[in-house]
Amino acid sequence: MRQLISSGAPWEAVVGYSRAVRVGNVVEVAGTTAQDGDTVTGTDAYTQTRRVLEKIGAALNAAGASFEDVVRTRMFVTDISQWEEVGRAHGEVFATIRPVASMLEVKALIDPRLLVEIEATAIISA
Repeated sequence: MRQLISSGAPWEAVVGYSRAVRVGNVVEVAGTTAQDGDTVTGTDAYTQTRRVLEKIGAALNAAGASFEDVVRTRMFVTDISQWEEVGRAHGEVFATIRPVASMLEVKALIDPRLLVEIEATAIISA
């Protein structure tokens, strides 16, 4: 069974992707930013990361998963000197779950206002 989860963003159809995909007990959540339409939540890395994690949580829930099922996150930041802000927000959600994680600096994201993008992988326990 393949379940596609949409965020309703207009560019999903244009680019050809889903916010998340569940196949069996595995859920993959696409790169997620703090952008909602033309609006970006927050001008700092901490606030944007909190919004990103809210959106990831909603996608996980739609797929029948939760943060507790997350086994991996990948964080892409436009300024690695902001790693502590991103890490603090990530830690507030995952402190006891402790998935494996990567944080990488990238040259830019699709909108110059965006500071962080996060992907997640979850495996739902039987």
